[in-house]
Amino acid sequence: MAKTQAAPFAAFHHRDFCFFQLMRFTGTLGQQMQSVAIGWQVYAITGRAIDLGYVGLVQFLPALSLALVTGHVADLVDRRLILIVQNLILLACAAALYWLTRSQMTASYGVYPIYAVLLVLGTARAFAAPAAQALLPSLVPSQDFSNAVAWSSTTWQVATILGPALGGFIFGWKDGAALVYSAFGALVGLALVSNLLIRRQSFVPKRDDSGTRWQRLLAGVHYVRANQILFGAISLDLFAVLLGGAVALLPVYARDILHVGPLGLGILRSAPSVGAAAMAIFLAFRPLKRRAGKSMLAGVFVFGLATCVFGLSTNFYLSLSMLVIIGAADLISVYVRQTLVQLRTPESMRGRVSAVNQVFIGASNELGEFESGMTANWWGAIPATIIGGLGTLVVVALWAWKFPKLRDADELNV
Repeated sequence: MAKTQAAPFAAFHHRDFCFFQLMRFTGTLGQQMQSVAIGWQVYAITGRAIDLGYVGLVQFLPALSLALVTGHVADLVDRRLILIVQNLILLACAAALYWLTRSQMTASYGVYPIYAVLLVLGTARAFAAPAAQALLPSLVPSQDFSNAVAWSSTTWQVATILGPALGGFIFGWKDGAALVYSAFGALVGLALVSNLLIRRQSFVPKRDDSGTRWQRLLAGVHYVRANQILFGAISLDLFAVLLGGAVALLPVYARDILHVGPLGLGILRSAPSVGAAAMAIFLAFRPLKRRAGKSMLAGVFVFGLATCVFGLSTNFYLSLSMLVIIGAADLISVYVRQTLVQLRTPESMRGRVSAVNQVFIGASNELGEFESGMTANWWGAIPATIIGGLGTLVVVALWAWKFPKLRDADELNV
């Protein structure tokens, strides 16, 4: 067992894990490409940073408002079926974005049709995210799960490296936005095929009939709240990334501060994923065995510090290097949090706990984009980024004090 646990490619010995990663890679690649096109389109239409914030907000609202339902569904319904439905909806969203672009609907109605499509996309992701998170532990033995998390993060990060760069490159062509949305649809179609190749019996959840229906809906919330390590890890990520999210303002930096255009925006969007992928591969070969809590806190501290330097920079290469560091530091937090959440949660509750986790992730990402857009609209992009980074440093200090069990957490596989 020790030999299998130490093997750097242990997770890939399992067939369904491989198809799951192919699904994640192609789907994420397409979504990252379309996110660059949408960000550039929205900012080009309105010229207001706050509208970039609304892009994040409209995608986060479904995850927040449906959190209890999406987690419960993931614990009752075949999790692969949920992911299949998501991919079908994403195909429809790709077609809608293509049609909106080619028909010039935005010239008449502004960004509102785009927001409507993003609301549908966000709803599909709200149901799929807890199902996908709860599915992963069912695809590999528990001794290989940390390795699976590292490689799953690598797959996602490689897609987020390639996606924005490809999206920015294609966007620069004639009818580039329409081409990006076409590629988005094709890649989601490949994700759907990969999803169908996963064996059905791998992830039918065990039914939980304990308590009333309302108690079952709230079980994930209560479980996380009662576990100081889980609550501390999830909430640390929420507030740190909520305050320190500079990615939402990259269209502003690319066009008005660094002057690098759509291709430069794609490269900047890819930079955090370069750092995260490198860190994920490192952790696949050298997994964290001790001091998991302290490693997580240190990673978030570096994340906040690099965000401050990025905010001050007017040099493209310095900004790029800070984004790489931001991605690497954030991956440490993701690795620790994801492993803790899944291995310390009963299988019958993983959907509901994953839904709670997803709300926090969505708040830190999509709601963080809204917060960044709002503060940039008030103070300007540079002050908003610096203040957010400083706020992250304060959060790390507070969490190290308020959550001693998280700070002193040692081994992940408990």
